This record gives sequence, C-alpha cells and structure tokens, in this order.
Amino acid sequence: MPYDKIPVYICDFHTCNPKKCTANRILRFNKAKEIKKREISKFQIVLTPFSSVAFSPADKKQAIKHGIVGIDCSWNNIESGKEALIKGTGRALPYLVPANPINYGKPTKLSTLEAIASALIILGNIRQAEEILQLEKWGSEFYKINKEYLDIYSKAKTSKEIVQIQSQIISKLRR
Repeated sequence: MPYDKIPVYICDFHTCNPKKCTANRILRFNKAKEIKKREISKFQIVLTPFSSVAFSPADKKQAIKHGIVGIDCSWNNIESGKEALIKGTGRALPYLVPANPINYGKPTKLSTLEAIASALIILGNIRQAEEILQLEKWGSEFYKINKEYLDIYSKAKTSKEIVQIQSQIISKLRR
C-alpha cells in the first residue's frame, strides 16, 4: 500500500559522541536531510520537549508538506538546543520509554532516532519508521517496548486526545 513519505530533517548541535549519535546514523544512511537552525521554517514540525502541544495524527498534513525536524543535542545540555527547539511548529512527543543504551528505561529521554521513528509511527508511516529503527541494533527493542503505546497514540485524532491517553497510561503505571 503506497504512503506519503514524510520529509525528515535533523538539526545537529554536535554535542554528543559521534560514534553513538543516532542523528549521524540517520544522516549517513540518507534517511534525513541535515538542516541548520536558521533554515528551520515556521511550518516544519519541530519535535521538542519544550512544547505545550502534543504531537498527534492531526499533524500529518503539515508533516507531509513541510517535514519533521529532530533536534540533536545532548539531554545533559538540552538548553544548548533550546533556541532551535522553540522554532517552527513545536510538538512534544507523548510518554514513551527509550531503548537506547544511554537512557534505557528513562521515560521520555528519547534519542533523535527514537523521536523521529515515534513521530512517523504516530502518523501511520510505520514502514518509514522501521527503516529508521533498523539503523540501530536496539531499534526493534524500542518498537517492542512502546508498540502498545504507539498503536494507541496513532488512533488519536487530536493533541488533546494524546494528552488524555498519556495521562491514562501514566496513571496506570503509577498503580
């Protein structure tokens, strides 16, 4: 079944170990195009933890037309990327659990690869997401850990629904 590939961009701040950098891997295998901070358009969807709006399937038309931007900066120095993280149309990903070796099991501390793949899955572009996830040996583990959540998020219609679903998931985990 044909699907619209979503343009993927990465704005790399070069703050992490190049050998462990998932953004480098995505760029090296031509699954994204590198973009400079000044080139981020107000129409591109920037995946950012600083947004008060949750990423949802409602973002699909805009993503197809203008693309998704992953900002690659270290979680240890997230403020260094804040200027880029607040550009474009900012969207926060919902609750997910990373499988990357650096932040394994630390909710919401996704690598750039995990963030981009999650966004693509939420938009229904599973094949495109799998192409990105297969670039890391732990990519399939990430999908396995989060599949139930991602399936539920991808059925939501709005950002508000995503937030409600996320709240239910977190409440259930706290019990």
